[in-house]
Amino acid sequence: MGRILAIDYGRKRTGLAVTDALRITANPLLTIDTKSLLDWLKAYFAKEPVDEIVVGHPTQMNGQESEAMNYIRPFVGVLKKTFPDKPITMYDERFTSVLAHRAMIDGGMKKKDRQDKAVVDKIAACIILEGYLEKIKN
Repeated sequence: MGRILAIDYGRKRTGLAVTDALRITANPLLTIDTKSLLDWLKAYFAKEPVDEIVVGHPTQMNGQESEAMNYIRPFVGVLKKTFPDKPITMYDERFTSVLAHRAMIDGGMKKKDRQDKAVVDKIAACIILEGYLEKIKN
């Protein structure tokens, strides 16, 4: 069984998280410059078994898609063409940045470290993945 990789896609930076091999836990992986993302994914998939990709689906409070979908949708299209063997699932990412900040505060992270948006992005990807894992278990 391969891992599940989550992507919190952004115009500048993208946060990544991945499950363990048994798909029990979600772990923050890294934040990468979005321009390098596809090349990084190709290299990662060549050395790690990943069976599925989960991409954060930004929605507004009323359930409608946010404007960010204008650049996420084309990215998902490129993902599907580049990795046709990997199922891609969109998963609601509402409140993930807020939850990431809360997790950093609860974890005792210093204010200066919490201001690092790269850390927020990879924790947000982890929260997306945790939510998705919970959904598929139930």
